[in-house]
Amino acid sequence: MKEFIKYVFATVVGIGLFMLVAGVICFVSLIGMAASEGQTAPVKKNSVLRINLSGALEERADEQNPLAMFMGDQFSSLGLDQLLDAVEEAAENDKVEGIYIEVGTGFSGGTPAMLQELRQALVKFRESGKWIVTYGDIYSQGAYYLASVADQVVVNPSGMVDWHGFASVPMFYTDLMKKMGIKMQVFKVGTFKSAVEPYINTEMSEPNRQQVTAFLSGIWDQYKDEVAASRSLSVAQLDALADTFVLMRPTEYLVEAGLVDTLAYIDGFKDLLRTRLGLKEKQNINFVSPADLVAAAKKKDEKDRVAVYYAFGEIVDQVSSNPLSGSDASIVTMPTIRELQKLRKDDKVKAVVIRVNSPGGSAFASEQIWHEIQLLKAEKPVVISMGGLAASGGYYISCGANKIVAEPTTLTGSIGIFGMFPDGSELIEDKLGLHFDLVKTNKYADFGGAAVMSLAARPLNADESVLMQAYIERGYDLFISRVAAGRDISKDSVNAIGQGRVWTGEQAIQLGLVDQLGNLNDAIDEAAKLAELEKYSVDTYPAPANFLEQFLNQKQESYFDTHLRAALGDFYPMFSTMQWMMQNRRIDQCVYARLPYCLLMQ
Repeated sequence: MKEFIKYVFATVVGIGLFMLVAGVICFVSLIGMAASEGQTAPVKKNSVLRINLSGALEERADEQNPLAMFMGDQFSSLGLDQLLDAVEEAAENDKVEGIYIEVGTGFSGGTPAMLQELRQALVKFRESGKWIVTYGDIYSQGAYYLASVADQVVVNPSGMVDWHGFASVPMFYTDLMKKMGIKMQVFKVGTFKSAVEPYINTEMSEPNRQQVTAFLSGIWDQYKDEVAASRSLSVAQLDALADTFVLMRPTEYLVEAGLVDTLAYIDGFKDLLRTRLGLKEKQNINFVSPADLVAAAKKKDEKDRVAVYYAFGEIVDQVSSNPLSGSDASIVTMPTIRELQKLRKDDKVKAVVIRVNSPGGSAFASEQIWHEIQLLKAEKPVVISMGGLAASGGYYISCGANKIVAEPTTLTGSIGIFGMFPDGSELIEDKLGLHFDLVKTNKYADFGGAAVMSLAARPLNADESVLMQAYIERGYDLFISRVAAGRDISKDSVNAIGQGRVWTGEQAIQLGLVDQLGNLNDAIDEAAKLAELEKYSVDTYPAPANFLEQFLNQKQESYFDTHLRAALGDFYPMFSTMQWMMQNRRIDQCVYARLPYCLLMQ
């Protein structure tokens, strides 16, 4: 028995020591990771900027979390800001000969406007006299749109190129909810406000079909015009190719059609690249990553600053309002207001560009952020740079700026308000067998506020419905008043182009909703002009979290969220939005100025 206890004790001690040593090693590794953060490889002569198109294209590049990546818990993404800076630096850096775009199979792209902005940067890079080459096994339509600007487009002999046009595929939950015993009670203003349709219809309304057809056609026309110019093809040819569904065609057909230049395996492509660089066979190619090239760039450090503040994601009252998207993909009221206040009080900041990429969200939160932007505008120029989406609440926070700059393919407008309340009485009483009783002191004591279960367990009565519709209409009137004042047009005119209708940037400029077409750099130039600046530095806000901050603040739900993204794919945003809307129960949290996420452009 003594021997048994001795061995057990020795085993426990051994395990304890092992865990202690392992913990120390992990801690030292974390410190090493943090210490190495920011260290980059030097840029050598005869280098090539390699852009690996894989994962999702996001507005900003996040600091990669090495521990999360090791655990398989890192959702791959590319930062548009970093790519744009890298392409600009590559054009100016004498050590960089050209750009190699490596198309990965997992590139999901971003919004059309984000891809358009990156493509514009690549076009400008070619104007510097340097070259761009691309290689891929499978080019998605978004990847090909970018790759088409290259001097040479190469595809694997067994590869594919996707070019088929755009389609919007909304999903409707009405019949599913009916089977579950749930009915959505909807209040809205705006004939075209289609975010509510998945919960009350089984197909698109005619006004919604009209607006979606208009902006899909407008964006597709932009794609065709730009690709046609780069590939020396006609728009008619590109339309005809889309109708042949080239994805399933032999690769030889892609060369014959003029979509690609040549076929090669990766080793053959590397030989082509060596020939461009004047290298011998099997000689190493000096590739440089966007992150390393940006880090090596010499930054201006002028006294006067133009601040670029990134506002992207859902507009929410607090982080927990949308746990599936997380704070890094949300415009949260108070943190945003605090950051804007800092910029307002910073004497070095002479002008502010707010980069908006948002489908909207909470109407109440949008109003608070709009107010803070007006306070900022009273002291220094504010210019809005619209990314892929600046619609509904995203347009609400933008409309009062000194100037609004949008991409031709930006989706904007959607000036409208809606509210939704689920009626789960059939589910709760008939299907689950749960019953509620009620005692109240006043007529509306069980309406809104903290009366969560009673609201879901019964439909709104006639008086409550009248109050709710009046509340929504006041919200819409406030919205169009903000737009009318900010854009210096009448409320009647705003109402005519409002009604929840979505417009492209190209359409919006004709309607007076934006001032000019352009990208983020154009918006920065405009801000500098308004502030009468000749020499200035550009700073970005808010500061990205470093590795240690990410590690310490990592959410418990990140593992679930990452795998849910992978499982749902393009349907993840719709699921996230539905979950967010369903969980908000207070009256003020059930009113939205938001674009629907069903606008999946396949």
